[in-house]
Amino acid sequence: KMTADNEVGIKEAFQRAQRGHNNKAKLVIGLRSRYNNLEDKTLFHEEFVHYLKYAMIVYKREPTVENVIEFVARFATSFHFIFNFLLESHKANSHAVRFRTCQLINKLLGSMAENAQIDDDLFDRIHQAMLVRVTDKFPNVRIQAALAMTRLQQPKDPDCPTINAYLLILENDSNAEVRRAVLSCIAMCPWTLPKVLKRTRDIKENVRKLAYQVLADKVHIKALTIEQRVNLLQQGLRDTSVAVREVVCSRLLPSWLHRLDNNVIELLHRLDVENCDKIALDALKAIFKGASSEELLENRVQLDNRKLIPVDSLTSENVLYWRALCEFFKAIGDEGDEMLEQVLPDAATYAAYLYGYLKTVPELSEEQRSDINQVELVITKRFISQQLIHLIGCLDTNEEGGRKRLLAVLQEMLTLPQTPFSLISLLTEKLLTLVPDDHRRIQTVAEIISDVRAPIMEASQPVDKNESRRQQIQLAEVKVRILEAKQTLEDCVTAQEFSRAAELKDTIAELENHRNQIIQEIAEWNQPAEKEVRTEKSDPETLQRCLTICAQLLKEMNIKTRINPTISALMSSLILPSIANAHPEVRNVAVLCLGTCALHSKELAKTHMVLLLQIAQLDEVKIRISALLAIIDLLLLFSFQLLSETAATQTAPPSQSPDRQEDDAPLAEVKRDVSEDTAQSILVMLSEFLDSEVSELRTAAAEGLAKLMYNGRISSTKMFSRLVLLWYNPVTEDDTRLRHCLGVFFQLYARESRVHQEVIEESFLPTVRTVMNAPVTSPLAEVDINNVVELFVELTRLMGQKPIPSFGYILRMCGEMLKDLTAPEVRLYTKTLSNLELSADDTIRKDLHTLLQQLVQDRFCVRALEKVMNQLMDTKEQSELLSASALQPLDVNADGTHANAVYTRIKPDIPLSIRNKCYLSVPV
Repeated sequence: KMTADNEVGIKEAFQRAQRGHNNKAKLVIGLRSRYNNLEDKTLFHEEFVHYLKYAMIVYKREPTVENVIEFVARFATSFHFIFNFLLESHKANSHAVRFRTCQLINKLLGSMAENAQIDDDLFDRIHQAMLVRVTDKFPNVRIQAALAMTRLQQPKDPDCPTINAYLLILENDSNAEVRRAVLSCIAMCPWTLPKVLKRTRDIKENVRKLAYQVLADKVHIKALTIEQRVNLLQQGLRDTSVAVREVVCSRLLPSWLHRLDNNVIELLHRLDVENCDKIALDALKAIFKGASSEELLENRVQLDNRKLIPVDSLTSENVLYWRALCEFFKAIGDEGDEMLEQVLPDAATYAAYLYGYLKTVPELSEEQRSDINQVELVITKRFISQQLIHLIGCLDTNEEGGRKRLLAVLQEMLTLPQTPFSLISLLTEKLLTLVPDDHRRIQTVAEIISDVRAPIMEASQPVDKNESRRQQIQLAEVKVRILEAKQTLEDCVTAQEFSRAAELKDTIAELENHRNQIIQEIAEWNQPAEKEVRTEKSDPETLQRCLTICAQLLKEMNIKTRINPTISALMSSLILPSIANAHPEVRNVAVLCLGTCALHSKELAKTHMVLLLQIAQLDEVKIRISALLAIIDLLLLFSFQLLSETAATQTAPPSQSPDRQEDDAPLAEVKRDVSEDTAQSILVMLSEFLDSEVSELRTAAAEGLAKLMYNGRISSTKMFSRLVLLWYNPVTEDDTRLRHCLGVFFQLYARESRVHQEVIEESFLPTVRTVMNAPVTSPLAEVDINNVVELFVELTRLMGQKPIPSFGYILRMCGEMLKDLTAPEVRLYTKTLSNLELSADDTIRKDLHTLLQQLVQDRFCVRALEKVMNQLMDTKEQSELLSASALQPLDVNADGTHANAVYTRIKPDIPLSIRNKCYLSVPV
């Protein structure tokens, strides 16, 4: 109880501190008053520690214990005796004591004032103790130790042991909460920032979330490079976790904006929008979602009274902001349409504005291409042009006049030779959105291609120099004859020969008419009439432009639209001749056109499938990939039945030797009604691509096979095994796209159907054997077999609410173990069985139970198999098993056998039917 002078006894203080409602500040004052009045404080120290020990042995986070710890931390902040006791206790065998020790040190240090100082010797002792405890085997101890070292950091010292310990934990600690604890307290400096950035890609959602929060609160945007900023937004805004995306939108972006005085244009400048426009657009949309309509309309960039950004004021940043704002309003709906009218003009006005700017985009001469400033200027103008073209999608094109004007501008820009090639595809895409009917689209695009490939030229008739000389001589002769006639006329008049004079006068008139006629002819020859003629161009740039326009048309067409005569004409006059063009870029776009066109016609697909197969094997890598993607699309649409119809008249690509085809004969089980040989050849080709050293080709093949398998075009255990091995192969470690694609495919494939589950189950043993038997020289030798097994176990759990592996799956594993019960992989298979969710089906339960009893080998197998057998038993059987275990290890001391002796088999007789099934299910 309280004494007159507010002193409190130690025991009473500890008892009262357990109650959360008690005022701990008063308890601290009362106990400290008692402490100050003591002359000999040794007994106080001993009694205080004695009562503290009661709390320190409790590991569970009980409220009463937490209250005591809080009280002790407040009271003992300035007392060295408590530190001495704690530092002596941190190596205790009890993990509870170690936990409470670190927790108290953390609270004691945290309770000290900002400018508090402690003895150097005590500092070093605390430091050394906590450096040991951050490696404790209990995560909660490590967490408290990490938190305790917060104020021991020295960010200016590159060799600070605390920071080095933190960095080690961030990289290597398997517990997510420990990593989170370190993230929450690590000091930011040049050598800790990269490690914190890396945690934004942590496997655990909570760690990624906290990493973004720490970066938002502690790191200025200027401390990050452009690449780091872009990567943070790219990963954060597209994270699979809603919570992580939310913290990027609500914490990171507002923090960056705040540090830039809420200047969005400045933020865009810090992101280098010309090279990461998609990320910048995502960031802007996230910012817009957190702003009101009024705020957005107030910050509508530098629009003039025409609702346009003056051409002289256009920059990469403000045009992207304008586009993002318009697209955001467009996506809102009716309310957004009203706001859109305030930031975008009518279609006719915008068409004139767009046309005026596109005409100013210069073409670089050879000299200008060596000038970096000129190149950067053109790149910027082309980027701005792209954004302005994108804005067409936000315009109101319901008004016929404005729509026609916009259509005319797009058509003219596509036909002009000076239009940058990088804009052709986008211009075509926007043009096609203005023409909804496919037949009109085809006709419009055909006319544009005709104008691009064979433009109307003004040709002059060449002057014939011989004819011109003849006319000049003739004119001179006539002039001489006129002079002579006039002289004779004067002589006749003088001689008064009037009849002769009259004749000469008529002659002179005829000669003058002739002279005038010759003069007119000469004038016409000197100013020849100009004529309009079409000259077909076949240079690579023109062909590439035409093919790009055609490819965009075929891409935008409805898949059900059939090939009409206009498309057939383009195929024969443009696409097929370009397949054999010497220029690789032309060939590549031609292959894209051919593949897309074939999707609209099964006849075309059958006709050109072999050509695409040959290109996929023989051309340059980029073109091979285009052909490969086209083949995959055709097989997905028409199935392998397409090949059976093709094989009747054509042969498969001769890329493999007969020996190789024979080796890969069981590669896949394709539908029965297709040509097995042709299909097999394609699958062998795809299989070979999986081994390619070119990562792009390898990825394209893997993606294609994944699509074919998921859509049921292929059902192949061997191919599934190949994809799993490719996923784990260290060679593909840097192939981010490949790894991501396969990771998603495995999960979707397993969930799709029971047939897919059977493929997964049948591929388990071949995959495991391949990894376990991989030679030392193979990259697969580095693969952790346990990871592969965990994948298969996880995939069997993805089918339905209660996934149950097939009986054959279990039999195959048991059969593999029965081959050699002393083999090292027996433990692996036993562990796999124990992790599967088995069914207690009466038809197989007893036989399977009997079979499993034959597999006992060592203590590990006993425990794992008991778990399996328990799943197969009903409640009654389980109760009987408790009294007499079905699996008993051999007493090694009874007969003197060594410790590695195998365990006895309680029921040695195994049904012959089960034994046969086991061995028949797995090839020996």
